[in-house]
Amino acid sequence: MRIAVIDLGTNTFNLLIVDKNGDFTYKKLESARIPVKLGEGSINKGFISELPFNRGINALREYRKIIDKNEVKKVLALATSAIRSASNGKDFVAKAKAETGIDIEVIDGLREAELIYFGNRAAVKMDHRNSLIMDIGGGSTEFIIGNNSDLIWKESYLLGAARLLEYIEPSDPITEAEIKSLYGHFDKSLGSLKQSIREHGVYELVGSSGAFDSIVEMMAGEYQTTNITENKTEYLIDLDKYFPLSEKIIRMSYQERLKVKGLIEMRVDMIAISCLFVNYIIREFNLKQLRVSTYSLKEGVIFST
Repeated sequence: MRIAVIDLGTNTFNLLIVDKNGDFTYKKLESARIPVKLGEGSINKGFISELPFNRGINALREYRKIIDKNEVKKVLALATSAIRSASNGKDFVAKAKAETGIDIEVIDGLREAELIYFGNRAAVKMDHRNSLIMDIGGGSTEFIIGNNSDLIWKESYLLGAARLLEYIEPSDPITEAEIKSLYGHFDKSLGSLKQSIREHGVYELVGSSGAFDSIVEMMAGEYQTTNITENKTEYLIDLDKYFPLSEKIIRMSYQERLKVKGLIEMRVDMIAISCLFVNYIIREFNLKQLRVSTYSLKEGVIFST
């Protein structure tokens, strides 16, 4: 069966088209990524502003052309934090259907976390030990505790990079006082995560796509050591090299980050916040290993369909 999956994220709309086989494998035919930044200027106000609203609809028009060109039989379009929490999210879904014929399913944060788990389990060689999976979106961040056979715990928090950026309104570059305020916000918001980790235990962090893709690419640009290939689905990050690089990124201005090797422009504004979040999680829970999965929600949809 030929399937197209569209992940309508807060920052990016992602498209993946595959031929799915009967043995739970698939052949990738085409993929695309369009930055839409649905939360621009209004994510914490609960609606999608006119400009990003139209960017999102235009992105779906482009995807409709790609889907038709590939003669796709089944389209699965899933909307996450920005659309589900916006007062005009239903208007976006209706306009998308009218303009492109694409039916959008708005999923809640727990379903999003579940699909992220399925995607990561397919990409990363997990074992019987519990991993903490983290997916930093624009509107929400999902945390999952799981292993190679079981999803043990999951939660979605309104701690996406775009929300955090609007919440902190950091200086350029971010100040120590702003970092302290951000970490205090994490402390107050992540009580249920801390309790679950105390109950179940985790030994590593598995980062899922998005900002973690940028971490892999920046590490490769800085150290020329990471072999990035199309078919590689997981990367082990050297924490002794990651922490100095992340601290340098955090303290850069926006203009300085534009020059960082491996950092694409669409992530320049949010990468410092994302690195701060990752660093907080690793240090708060004394995690000894960081791996990055190149699969996330859209692959999870394929493996759970």
